[in-house]
Amino acid sequence: MRIVGREEVERFMKAHADARGPLDSWLAEVEAATWQTPQDVLDRYPRTSFIRKGLAVFDIKGNDYRLAAQIGFNSGVVSVLRVGTHAEYDTWKL
Repeated sequence: MRIVGREEVERFMKAHADARGPLDSWLAEVEAATWQTPQDVLDRYPRTSFIRKGLAVFDIKGNDYRLAAQIGFNSGVVSVLRVGTHAEYDTWKL
């Protein structure tokens, strides 16, 4: 998959050093993935929540952090929309 919005993830990692390892792993795994359906995502990340068509919220670092991304299964593009703490996630309007 191709990731759009990597700079959002990089910015977050600078502010939250403990998230760097899990987010670096997530980036590498997503880039290597060939997701075609939501089930493909859930097979690797079973705690992912799909809010609506293609909009996924990933638990990062044992649910300390959340990452929201729009997944274009047909295009092979994952667009990172937001990355934040669990508390910040509760205020997001997705």
